[in-house]
Amino acid sequence: MIGLLTPLRITKSGLQQATTLKESIDSFIALLLSTTCGESCIDPRFGFVFNNMRFEIFNEQQGVVYNSAPNNKTNDESLYSKKISGNSRNLNTFAAELKLAVERYEQRLEDVNATMSYVRNERRIYLTVTGIIAETKENYSYETTLKIWN
Repeated sequence: MIGLLTPLRITKSGLQQATTLKESIDSFIALLLSTTCGESCIDPRFGFVFNNMRFEIFNEQQGVVYNSAPNNKTNDESLYSKKISGNSRNLNTFAAELKLAVERYEQRLEDVNATMSYVRNERRIYLTVTGIIAETKENYSYETTLKIWN
């Protein structure tokens, strides 16, 4: 079995499975990207922390999420200084957080890198995750976009 597709789809023969390893990894990364950290009671760290910021104000001038309550000390305080555009080699970016999440939960990939690019006039963030599929040593690439919430 290569892996189940998400969202789960029930067919006459049972749960629908991915037909290729890439399709399975794509499906899992899409699930990881769409899950808010803390949403899964089994593993509160599962997900992409950027989703935890979806109700915050987006500061387009500085390319960060604006902390609307700076006097309210929270565990997420360091998230407000992270840049939205960048790559996973820069530690102070959400792309670095995405890389860590993919490395932690998608063990079928090696040499993971992530980039996030905010395009202001489209109000979209372009995400790319690259790596090497451990089993086949093939290059891997996943691309998607996120629509900005405000």
